[in-house]
Amino acid sequence: MIFTMPLGIAIKFGKKVRKLRLDQKMSQGKLAKKLAVDPSYISQIERGIGNPSLRVVEKVAKALGVSSDELLK
Repeated sequence: MIFTMPLGIAIKFGKKVRKLRLDQKMSQGKLAKKLAVDPSYISQIERGIGNPSLRVVEKVAKALGVSSDELLK
């Protein structure tokens, strides 16, 4: 079974990722490098059009120093 984020949650998630990333003065490229993904994927996530797996959600949370729960609130 593949987890797909509902659109509203994907947009909220993306906004949180962007805010936390900018608060840490981190570029999309730097976050992408930490996650071993293409920077365009970070852009898609932040715009709510990317569909990150639960594994990616966990990696993003770790890279930003927060819990997965915090990103999904």
